[in-house]
Amino acid sequence: MRPLEDRRFLFVTGKGGVGKTTIAAALAERFAAQGKRVLLTVCDAKERTSQLLGVPALTQDLREVKPRLYAVKITAERAMEEYGLMILRSRTMYSAVFDNRFTRGFFKGVPGLYEWAMLGKAWYHSIEEQDDGAPRFDVVLFDAPATGHGLDMLRVPKIITEVVPPGILRRDAERAYTMFRDPEQSGVVVVTLPEDMPTSETLELYEALTNELRLPVARLVINGVIEPLFSPEEQHELLKDRTLNRSLPGDEALSGGIRRVIRERVQEESLARLAALPVARTELPLLLKEAQTPEAVQELAALLR
Repeated sequence: MRPLEDRRFLFVTGKGGVGKTTIAAALAERFAAQGKRVLLTVCDAKERTSQLLGVPALTQDLREVKPRLYAVKITAERAMEEYGLMILRSRTMYSAVFDNRFTRGFFKGVPGLYEWAMLGKAWYHSIEEQDDGAPRFDVVLFDAPATGHGLDMLRVPKIITEVVPPGILRRDAERAYTMFRDPEQSGVVVVTLPEDMPTSETLELYEALTNELRLPVARLVINGVIEPLFSPEEQHELLKDRTLNRSLPGDEALSGGIRRVIRERVQEESLARLAALPVARTELPLLLKEAQTPEAVQELAALLR
């Protein structure tokens, strides 16, 4: 299987709260450390990627935030403006078409158009070339919305190719959708936790990505994995029926042990369910330090393979 860093476009998604943005930042750090020219694109208005990277707040202007690591915050309005200018090649023509409140109202009413503007901008940077014809970036990472919205966003290029008449919009959507389905060029990185609900949602997401959209899942990143503390025999002993008095120090400690055993068992069951997916997996440990710091991101970047 082609290494992640050798693909042109990576779509990072997962259930909210699983550490998706942290993993996207860690991947960007890792690829840049390998000598790749990396672009990290985010579409969260309240972006915290800058905090994770330890750099000034990201803006809508693409810039190099660290050596070989570039970042940009994508908004639908700015992406629509850039796409319109690229097509019309004239600020005057653009203003006549897009700076019209009726036209803007129409565009907002077109299902998926703003989602395509954001995804399409990220995709465009993956095929963007320098003056000498070389790719501007080696790899583009798209820190996508959480599972539901992220999946809807990935559906948009396919829908455009099926319902939009021939033209520039359909042409670009076809090119993007072709790249997204090519495991040599692109892939989806799914981030999850070894817990019941995130695991169930991940299994559903994998089914939709592979069977409905025919998109390659490049990697499953299982975040927050804990080291088992108890043997099967100890687990069995701790889970025996008993009456606890939490006011007693010994019973309070026993209660904590029971909670830990339950968590370990849920993790074991979740990992077994995820292991059934035919996709490369990376398990990352639960960090004892604060996970949303540049130091933690660097630690995770070193563990990503």
